[in-house]
Amino acid sequence: MRTATTGTDVGSPAVNITIFLIFVAVTLAVVLRASRNNRTAADYYAGGRAFTGRQNGIAIAGDYLSAASFLGIAGAIATVGYDGFMYSIGFLVAWLVALLLVAELLRNTGRFTMADVLSFRLQQGPVRTAAAISTLVVSFFYLLAQMAGAGGLVNLLLGVQGSGVQNLVIAVVGVLMIVYVLIGGMKGTTWVQIIKAVLLILGAGLMTIWVLSRAGLNFSELLGDAAAVSPAGQTLLEPGLRYGLTDTTKLDFISLGLALVLGTAGLPHVLMRFYTVPSAKEARRSVVWAIWLIGVFYLFTLVLGFGAAWLVGADKIMAAPGKANSAAPLLAFELGGELLLGVIAAVAFATILAVVAGLTITASASFAHDIYANVLKKGQVRADDEVRVARITAVVIGLVAIVGGIFAKDQNVAFLVALAFAVAASANLPTILYSLFWKRFNTRGALWSMYGGLTTAIVLIIFSPVVSGKVGPDGASLSMITDTGIDFHWFPLDNPGIVSIPVGFLLGWLGTITSKEVGSAEKYAEMEVRSLTGAGAEKAIEH
Repeated sequence: MRTATTGTDVGSPAVNITIFLIFVAVTLAVVLRASRNNRTAADYYAGGRAFTGRQNGIAIAGDYLSAASFLGIAGAIATVGYDGFMYSIGFLVAWLVALLLVAELLRNTGRFTMADVLSFRLQQGPVRTAAAISTLVVSFFYLLAQMAGAGGLVNLLLGVQGSGVQNLVIAVVGVLMIVYVLIGGMKGTTWVQIIKAVLLILGAGLMTIWVLSRAGLNFSELLGDAAAVSPAGQTLLEPGLRYGLTDTTKLDFISLGLALVLGTAGLPHVLMRFYTVPSAKEARRSVVWAIWLIGVFYLFTLVLGFGAAWLVGADKIMAAPGKANSAAPLLAFELGGELLLGVIAAVAFATILAVVAGLTITASASFAHDIYANVLKKGQVRADDEVRVARITAVVIGLVAIVGGIFAKDQNVAFLVALAFAVAASANLPTILYSLFWKRFNTRGALWSMYGGLTTAIVLIIFSPVVSGKVGPDGASLSMITDTGIDFHWFPLDNPGIVSIPVGFLLGWLGTITSKEVGSAEKYAEMEVRSLTGAGAEKAIEH
């Protein structure tokens, strides 16, 4: 039986940098090749709708399996065991909710963004503005998670410590992200996501088989060995290590579960992927591919997490740059030495780049298409100008993400993504469901729902232990503000979902029934037919 080791010096920086540079060179070449056909707004935003269901399904998996899935969940399972695996369960179940409730309906109704659907039968200006603001905020929180994962990961690869170097690494990742989006648009981003998904699932599968072989292909023995070397002992395999200590943590777990299960259906960057296929049939086909790939991967995370707890040890993981986010790379080094570490780290880096590129293009498209083209210019704008604004917006988003990532660099990335899910479930999901299924729903309801859910979620996050006042057993700060003398939190939960999601639904209902506005029955009927059958969707997309 192995015991945990200490120290953080792993791998060869030269090998790691070489593999990393090879990956960047290959993906940049793919992006450059894909960018040759970026001639229209549809090319830039939706890849010309030229991807098959299989290609889009793989890309969806690449977009959805973020740094939270690979780095954050493996680290969470390695350190808190059973409670960490709840992230995997939540993310997977959330995907099913998104597919059953909104994905195909949105694709049939809209053109490029979520706001196309929300404003279909409501007042264009205010609803598009609210949807764009919500998209930008959700994308920002999601970007924080990816940037935090990148900082810790590349620091681990280079064998360096220190906040200054980690900040520089986050800045480099942000610049690369901007380059990918500016050059490749959705086509380039999609191909990077396809490459990343294949590499990630193959890499995780290889490590899963390797870990199981070390345990005699006996999963039960793996669990026992992990518990034997863990500081938590047998409780690593039982519920409650993180979310069962007090009534507050139990409530926090329910809040987290609500955010995870309902959040995906409101994530703009995931929903936007359905606009890249030519028909509703291909959209359904892409769903089949995505669900299988995502489901298999989340089974891998269970083995990887407990494998890291056994072969690496929680102490070594928490001492490494990036803390829990370093579990998977450290496990790769333990299994296959420098070469496997370099390959897996490059895959993890591919994961980060692919997701941040998808987030950035979604956020920039939302601002350019919804606010600039349809609100400020009232639809009277050339496609070239709209794409130019989208590119400028991508640069701004990248710079903001760099600054935010520096502040969030020591947070668990799965946890940060859960915040993005809470904001998406609070601000976007109520409005999407009301728009699709409630004939009485009107503009005031949409605005109250989006702004109210968004504001509630953001305020509760700001005044939660996530930002200030959370101290570990060793007296060190576990919040984004690391100064333990600063504490302005009054909301006790880490995740606001249990409060902010019902508020979003309640405000949507209240705003609707208190407004005298009566929506067009014809527009609702048209939207219902189009969303359910796809009839008329292709013609609308062409325009």
